[in-house]
Amino acid sequence: MKPIQVGLLGIGTVGGGVFTVLERNQDEIQRRAGRGIRIHTVADLNVERAKELVKGRSEVVSDARAVIKDPEIDIVIELIGGYGIAKDLVLEAIAAGKHVVTANKALIAVHGNEIFKAAHDKGVMVAFEAAVAGGIPIIKALREGLTANRIQWIAGIINGTTNFILSEMRDKGLDFATVLKEAQRLGYAEADPTFDIEGIDAAHKVTIMSAIAFGIPMQFEKAHVEGITKLDAIDIRYAEQLGYRIKLLGITKKTPSGVELRVHPTLIPTKRLIANVEGAMNAVQVFGDAVGTTLYYGKGAGSEPTASAVIADLVDVTRLLTSDPENRVPHLAFQPDAVHNTPILPIGEITTSYYLRLRVDDQAGVLADITKILASHGVSIDALLQKEADEGESQTDLIMLTHETKEKNMLAAIAEIQDLSTVAGEAVKIRLENLS
Repeated sequence: MKPIQVGLLGIGTVGGGVFTVLERNQDEIQRRAGRGIRIHTVADLNVERAKELVKGRSEVVSDARAVIKDPEIDIVIELIGGYGIAKDLVLEAIAAGKHVVTANKALIAVHGNEIFKAAHDKGVMVAFEAAVAGGIPIIKALREGLTANRIQWIAGIINGTTNFILSEMRDKGLDFATVLKEAQRLGYAEADPTFDIEGIDAAHKVTIMSAIAFGIPMQFEKAHVEGITKLDAIDIRYAEQLGYRIKLLGITKKTPSGVELRVHPTLIPTKRLIANVEGAMNAVQVFGDAVGTTLYYGKGAGSEPTASAVIADLVDVTRLLTSDPENRVPHLAFQPDAVHNTPILPIGEITTSYYLRLRVDDQAGVLADITKILASHGVSIDALLQKEADEGESQTDLIMLTHETKEKNMLAAIAEIQDLSTVAGEAVKIRLENLS
């Protein structure tokens, strides 16, 4: 049988990995797919570099649109990235009747609704396993493996850069700026790390998982996003003393009033497996009503781990090429007419527990004043850590863990507490999830 002909748009780090792994494991992949899969043409602006990589085994061009127009091409792999030209090329490939495989989480999270509609109308597939958590097959797990479940929540460490930084801050007691420079030196962080450290990359990924888990449209613009740039090493140490680790989590939950969709630093009990995911590794925890808790762990980025997911999508598309479009797994797991526009809850309406650090005068009555204010807003204390003031100091740190409460209640209490003359500076608030 004639091999499937693939057009590869972009042969950078991931594209090079796709080419290498596909060549190296061609026999094994063909045994699984039922026919060969061959990269017919590579499109890259750096033609000379691309030619060095493919060594004459594929045609190389500079014009991506020439690949899309080529009638020989069955599947287009988009590895350019970003929202701009990548979106145009994906839509043009769909219009040309080509199936698409992409690792572009930003594109899917922001423009997925438009792209999936176009693909559905044209009867072609858009596969995007590599868009979330690199080599971890979390999209397939959510779309297929857990299809019998009502998924209740997902919590994921889905950005390796921030997890590396937080691990180093905890292990070495260093501040954020120092560790970021080290992460850049080692290649874990980009020269411009904004998407990673501000939580945007993680928000793209949790948006995609939320849509698949709950059968809702992509709603990235409604996600609450906080990064790790304001996180202080002292809070990491206090969290450890209380039996918790701080991780940047992407969280989505289905509640009776709507869907929570948020990214922020989070305290997790140290005894949870996900709290012990260190370095640049990723992990996603999913809770379904039938299966309970499942955990997916592995490399979330890198040339060959991401290539593994891209090629898995190529195999899936190859297997389904001759199937009736109506009988394929829907892009968002639910049939298009069964996708519900469930509201995304504003952050003030979410319910969780909190870590609170206050700088207070070291004198009698301060704790009573603070607990009275918290109680008046329906916030109860679960644990308390009060540090002795250093010699010669008149102020000390007061650390509290609360029981679950609505965020708006917590914010109102903090505003009132900060008006006390015995409280100095800004309160530090970090959300806490037990993930049980």
